[in-house]
Amino acid sequence: MADTARDVADRMAGAARAWLDSLDAAQREAAAGPPPRAGAAAGTGADAERTRWFYTPTDHGGLTFHQQRPAQHRLAMGLVASGLSEAGYVTVATVLGLENVLDRVEGFSVNWGRERTRDPGMYYLRVFGEPGGPRPWGWRFGGHHVSLNNLVVDGRVAATTPCFLGADPAASPLLGGSTLRPLGTAEDMARALVRSLRPGAAARAVLLPRPPNDVVAGNSTRVADRVIRRSELWRAGTHTPDRAEQPSTGLEDADRRALALTPTPKGVSGAELDAGQRELLRSLLATYLDRVPDGVSPMGRYDDPAALDAVHLAWAGSTAPGEPHYYRLQGPRLLIEWTNVHRGVNHAHAVWRDPETDFGGDVLAAHHAAHHAAPHANGM
Repeated sequence: MADTARDVADRMAGAARAWLDSLDAAQREAAAGPPPRAGAAAGTGADAERTRWFYTPTDHGGLTFHQQRPAQHRLAMGLVASGLSEAGYVTVATVLGLENVLDRVEGFSVNWGRERTRDPGMYYLRVFGEPGGPRPWGWRFGGHHVSLNNLVVDGRVAATTPCFLGADPAASPLLGGSTLRPLGTAEDMARALVRSLRPGAAARAVLLPRPPNDVVAGNSTRVADRVIRRSELWRAGTHTPDRAEQPSTGLEDADRRALALTPTPKGVSGAELDAGQRELLRSLLATYLDRVPDGVSPMGRYDDPAALDAVHLAWAGSTAPGEPHYYRLQGPRLLIEWTNVHRGVNHAHAVWRDPETDFGGDVLAAHHAAHHAAPHANGM
């Protein structure tokens, strides 16, 4: 039987309790955050820390692997696994291991003033609230190129976004002439889809001849049409890159307007695709939505032809293999962004978001209304 949102939540709660119970008082102080605040807007008040997220090698907030004993580290990975499909977990574990590969690519020489810059131990886990209790609770796992954000409300998994994975290098050689490409399918399918479009549709799908430097929405708490600055991709007080106040996307003015996120999606809709292209679009969606267990993935939504009709593909940059490029898939309750631009087109970012309920904002609001309603005028 397929997982359900409640089954997955139960496994998450058991794994979170086991990890928290293994920690001493000092570890727990770093590992435990306040419960999600029902009725609070994302990014505000007591919920500001839970809804602050990063995908750079900065302080994500929580307890790092370095601060844990091996047995605790194992329990932490058990919690991470509880929120992922098997394929999703293997991909996340591979991304963590790429820190060692990237260190070699850079000649083991990059120095940002800390003991190790490309560090597979600098991944953070934090639990918000009491796992398995009656109140909403959640957890966040993140580090360089990983950000997993999960919320449980009324005993069910209510949100799994933002969900970010990256790969640097995006492609690495393996023995026997094969290549390690943790996110390669998401790149190849999208390119095949845009290159299969007829000329008129392709002209509408390709919004700009050059790609942005990064995903357009950046690490915003809420998806909106605004320019994310490079400094916002790093927690205050930690290392920030040069040109920190420049746009993270490298876009300004007309180029930014061409790629701006708008309520009405840009590009070519699923309704305009033929049967083969629609199947390719659905498979592309699965490379993102199947990161999480079946019971909580929204992938089944796209069994409905009307839902697939509403998904739009937009592209920027060259459609030729090996050239810098960006794409996004946008529709109701869906924003997927991909970019592969840097390090000789060998550095990929791939994020899945739900603009309506990232971090579970709408579910928390409904919970608040149901369980904390204002008293009636008669004082009852």
